[in-house]
Amino acid sequence: PKTSSIKHDIPFQMLKPIPQSKYPSITDEEERLSLPLQTLCCAIFDAILVHMMNTASSPSVWQKLKGDIVNSLNKQKIPNTLKILETTYGTSDIITLQEVSSSFIQQAKDSAILGARYHVIYPTDIDPARDQNSVILLKKSIFPDGSQEEVTDLVTLSFDKGISVPVAKGDLLAITAVSNEGVPFVICSFHGDTNGLATIPVVDAVMKAIKGNVNGSPDTPDLSKHRLIFGLDANTYETGVPNKKQGVTEFGEHYSTLGLNSCWGSIPNPKNYTTFNARTYLQPQLNKACKSTDKRAYGDINPKDFILFRRDDFIVSKTWKDNTGDGTYTENMAFPTLDFPSDHGILATILTTTKKRL
Repeated sequence: PKTSSIKHDIPFQMLKPIPQSKYPSITDEEERLSLPLQTLCCAIFDAILVHMMNTASSPSVWQKLKGDIVNSLNKQKIPNTLKILETTYGTSDIITLQEVSSSFIQQAKDSAILGARYHVIYPTDIDPARDQNSVILLKKSIFPDGSQEEVTDLVTLSFDKGISVPVAKGDLLAITAVSNEGVPFVICSFHGDTNGLATIPVVDAVMKAIKGNVNGSPDTPDLSKHRLIFGLDANTYETGVPNKKQGVTEFGEHYSTLGLNSCWGSIPNPKNYTTFNARTYLQPQLNKACKSTDKRAYGDINPKDFILFRRDDFIVSKTWKDNTGDGTYTENMAFPTLDFPSDHGILATILTTTKKRL
């Protein structure tokens, strides 16, 4: 992405009309009035929140707390994330990231540490509106030429025909790269939809694309000799609901049938959580809110994150997760925190090449 100049907008100018084509239940008049209605509703909602806080506390207390949260999780989110990557994970050969903003990409490229040490690779078809993109960092000393080719389109063309896969623009990045030892790789980064329903179709499509079987086309490349590294926010759940939420056990069973393994093994532990967060009532989606005493029961506490690879290529030497930024994971701790800016834990794994591929 190119560096752009700063644009100053009044908040209401950042609102967008709500189209009836996307939300059929609204009327023509509601669509026509959607901008002033949004402005009015935002003002009412903000007034309610301020009233609630002033009733439950005092401005001198809650405004300082809010300022600390905004500074850490909004204003300083990118610098804090870059610091963790630079210090704790700055020796990694491959880093896959999801839901990355274009601002983060630019700052990573400009970083005196990350930019000098890594190729920062992002989708050609980057998403400027949602601004949530999957990104891959390749260590320059290991992959001196960076990305050889982006093959994201090969993957999306490999989706089963007639099936709608909920993958948004920027969610998937797939590339090829060659190591300094001449070993070819396919490296993928993927952010699954909220319910994880795209995860299995995307994994299936990646494997079809690697085999050169892109819906019967004879002109697609054969990547079968490439080694696969696939980092993903799979959005899998401890307990799945058929056709509604992707269960982690079922996901493990499925990728095992494809000849894949994961950093968690072929049978992932459903209680090996990589998210632990809950929403308060001080946000608009009240249906997702809960009391602090109920966050364990009603929060998003699930095993959602994976690093996949072909079991004939690698074996796992060590895997760990991190929700502190210093390489450790504190169980039963809600995050993000003022020190850790992500709502997903970091996964790290050390892989050893199998004798089959030496």
